[in-house]
This record gives sequence, C-alpha cells and structure tokens, in this order.
Amino acid sequence: MTFIDEHRELFGVEPICHVLTEYGLAISPSTYYAAKNRPPSARAIRDAELDDHIRRIHTTNYGVYGARKVWRQLPREGHQVARCTVERRMRALGLQGARRGKKIRTTVVDPGHQRPADLVRRDFTAPRPNTVWVADFTYVHAWCGIVYVAFVVDVYSRAIVGWAASVSKRAGLVLDALDMALWRRERAGRPAGPGLVHHSDAGSQYTCFRFTAHLMTAGIDASIGTVGDALDNALMESQIGLYKTELIKSRGPWRSLAEVELATAEWVEWFNTTRLHTSIGNIPPQEYEALYYAQHQPNETVGINP
Repeated sequence: MTFIDEHRELFGVEPICHVLTEYGLAISPSTYYAAKNRPPSARAIRDAELDDHIRRIHTTNYGVYGARKVWRQLPREGHQVARCTVERRMRALGLQGARRGKKIRTTVVDPGHQRPADLVRRDFTAPRPNTVWVADFTYVHAWCGIVYVAFVVDVYSRAIVGWAASVSKRAGLVLDALDMALWRRERAGRPAGPGLVHHSDAGSQYTCFRFTAHLMTAGIDASIGTVGDALDNALMESQIGLYKTELIKSRGPWRSLAEVELATAEWVEWFNTTRLHTSIGNIPPQEYEALYYAQHQPNETVGINP
C-alpha cells in the first residue's frame, strides 16, 4: 500500500498493480481502492491518538524520555496504556530515550588541604529534605572556552537545590552553588538547619579553607569521599551524567557562558518540577518533597544528623 501511494502519481495504480502481480506480489486495483476507502480500525484510531501524546511527552521533556518514562507519564495525564504498547508506538515513530556517555573527571586534589571524614559512606539515602546534600561540578565546551557548572543536590528528593556556572573552576564556583542552595531553601521557608551534611569529592575547591569555613559558618558538616573513587560520590556522578546527556550533548554547540547559564536554569527547573525520577517513585523531586511536608508539621526542623 505504501509503495503504491508513493508512486501512483508517476506510474498510475493499475500499471503498478500489474507489475507487482508479475513479480509474485498479487494485488488488484480494486483491492487497493477498497483498502484506501476502508475506515480505520479501532486500534489504528487509538494508536493515532496515543502517538500524539507520545510525541508531545517526548518533545516537551527534552527528547530524553525512553519508553519507560513515557509510559509512567501517561497515567499522570489520565491515559492508561500498557508499556508494551508505548514501546511499539515509539519504535514506529522512531523515538528513543537519551543514553549516557562516559564520565568526565574534574577532581584535582590539593595535598596541602586537610580533608574532613566521609560521613556518608556510600549511603545515598536520607530520611527527609535538608539532611544530606551532595555536590560536584563538570565542564562544558563552548566557543568562548570552557564553562564550569557546579551543582548541589538534596539526597532525599534528588532535587537540584543550587547550581552555578563560571569560566573559572576556583572555589567561588562551588561557593556560589552552595549559597544558591541555602538561599532557595530559606526563601521556600525550609531553611537548612544545623546538622546538614554537605558531601563532595576531594577536589581542592571543596577542601580549601574558604569553602570549609563557609560550611562551618552555616552550621553545615563537611564530608569528603575517598580520593579517586567515583563510588563515594555516586549519586552526584549520576546527576552530572544526566545533565550532560539530557542537555549539553543534545543541545550544542554552546557559544557563551550566558547561553549555558540560561539553558541550565531551564533544565534545572524542568528537572525539579517535571522530570520523573525512578528512585523516588516516578514523580518529580518537587512533588516528592511536597508529599513529605504534607505529612509532617509545617514548622518541623528538617536539618538533623543522618
């Protein structure tokens, strides 16, 4: 049918059917016209409606959702459908999710800095928000040079609570990300209280006096993972991987610091308010935190020792 549709204007339906029949693909013009005039089946109608929803979900979520996340999103919008159906339709539409690449390492250790103990010990769970934050930074190739982007993530909800971008990877970069996290929590009425743990790798930015003094002033306990061991900050490694896969690799080339900052701000907003996260029950981080606070007293102190 598709072959005839594509060539009928050039050769005509009857000649095409005649040649196809000679080569063992018997089809008469009447059969073709009957098929073209036949109303679509109920399944074809359902597939067409579902295709519209799948395309929209895939497009509005940076084109990074695979079949599993599209399938999880559909019921949230009132559409009940089997996962195998979503997989079938995505194959037909040529849609697929983003795949992560290799990890880029940015840690540079300064042997002259004293390192705090590892308070997390690879346990990336938390009983509530503002208990454990993890931090790291990565870099983006741009026409202006290298742009460094730092993040702070709340372990409880996977929410990105703070971030910063700069053309320098000095301590000011990670300090800006931390200050944004503190400010955003304060503005939301959920300040980070005493006992919050800030966990990172042993990069010199996180072990320098300026940064550790800032943590002490804010009443935050510093935690540093083992040098050269990515598993000691595995959650942050994963978040950086998502950022590179879902935004940086798919939307480049990048021209300037301002362009990276704007795109990162938009991605972080989507990441926190819309993106489904498997580890927290296939809901967005903001929704997950809202569920926690709905079940607890509004004035509860949320910063405690893990």
